[in-house]
Amino acid sequence: MACEWWFYHLERPPLAAALAPLFEKCLERGWRVLVSSDDSQALDEIDAELWNWRDDSFLPHGRDGELAEQQPVLLTTGEKNLNNAKILVLLGGKDCGRHDPPYERVMVVFEDGDGAARGMARTQYKRAKDQSAPVRYFRQTSSGGWQEQ
Repeated sequence: MACEWWFYHLERPPLAAALAPLFEKCLERGWRVLVSSDDSQALDEIDAELWNWRDDSFLPHGRDGELAEQQPVLLTTGEKNLNNAKILVLLGGKDCGRHDPPYERVMVVFEDGDGAARGMARTQYKRAKDQSAPVRYFRQTSSGGWQEQ
């Protein structure tokens, strides 16, 4: 089965608040998640915000380094699947460089104001469509949820 490509158009930061519900759904399904970005500072911010996301929720995650293989959600600047993830999340215009990566799903999350990331998402979308991969596109709603377009 081909890797699915899901695109998330973020219009209302913070990024961690938009990502957390997606991560929860993945973990509910027993899927590990690898989150990759070239921006280490952005990953630090996401890491800090996820620890405080909701008082009634615990979202287990960690940064690359020690015990990376044990993290249900791994935040990394790398591309190695150290935590045996089924889901790859690409942030900030990151590309995995493959038309059919070894994941069940790739989630491309891009912020509306980031022209470079938006451009990369368009390229990835076209590449996935050209390869006949399953593709879905979601836009953030005014309440912060996601609606398929």
